[in-house]
Amino acid sequence: GDCFPCSQEGCPMMGHYADRFPAKLKRVNQKYFLNTAADPPFATWRQKVFVKLSGVKKMKGDINLVFHDTEGKTKEYEVASGVLSQDQVYTKYLDVEINPKNTKKIEFLWNKTLFTLLWARLGAETLNIIHGEDG
Repeated sequence: GDCFPCSQEGCPMMGHYADRFPAKLKRVNQKYFLNTAADPPFATWRQKVFVKLSGVKKMKGDINLVFHDTEGKTKEYEVASGVLSQDQVYTKYLDVEINPKNTKKIEFLWNKTLFTLLWARLGAETLNIIHGEDG
């Protein structure tokens, strides 16, 4: 996540177009990691998510985001779990399997634990998503 989003020269590419990034070729003994999806075409798009909560002061549960694409496919991702606090900003990097260009909507889900008071509510005051260049 240190190089997210990509620099002005663009996201480095592997394979045939790697020579477009000569500064990256000068380094030796580097380790490279590639995040892939479980299903074909195996592509993911790195996104940095910021969620600011509002509602009750503190409670146990988890917050998830569901990404919906234009073809009706959905994918759910966990942003935070445990004791959640009002007015706190939760930040997480997600490798989303839905291309940002095809994202139709993003749904906020909050699941409280079984022992939380019935009247207790928690919501997203703000939700910001930053995505890198398309891969």
